[in-house]
Amino acid sequence: MSDGISDEAEDVVGVLTERIEARFAMDMDQLKAAVAAAPTVNPDAADVVKWHGLLVEAQSLLERAEDDLLAALETQPSEVDDPTMGLAHSVNAAVTARDGRALVVRWLLDPDAPGKKDLAAERLARLRPRTGPAVQTSAPHRPAGTPAPASAGRTGRPVR
Repeated sequence: MSDGISDEAEDVVGVLTERIEARFAMDMDQLKAAVAAAPTVNPDAADVVKWHGLLVEAQSLLERAEDDLLAALETQPSEVDDPTMGLAHSVNAAVTARDGRALVVRWLLDPDAPGKKDLAAERLARLRPRTGPAVQTSAPHRPAGTPAPASAGRTGRPVR
């Protein structure tokens, strides 16, 4: 577009894409393929790929909303009608969604971002999916006839 709105927006996606590619030393298609092949190997890469995809989707929706608004404005007389104003609100909502997703991608790429090195970050890390159980989920196997360990109770009696 000649008004520069879409060009600036594409720059946001382009700049963030370049930063992702530099951080992971591969282009986006390679990174997406690597994450799809082994999604749990690098959770940071998986998060970035997910949010980059959401960012690209939001950018596409924004461009369609802008095109719809421009088409409606070309047919309007001097005053804008309610449906066209609704399209303008749709553009604003699409910009907000795109910008929010861009902020998440920037945050994911910044190792020193607020919240990444504090108690909240530790809690978030604990919420990540695990590849196996955090604790043993079954009793340890003891051969038949082996007595219970003496540490089962202070007096040597089994704990009930």
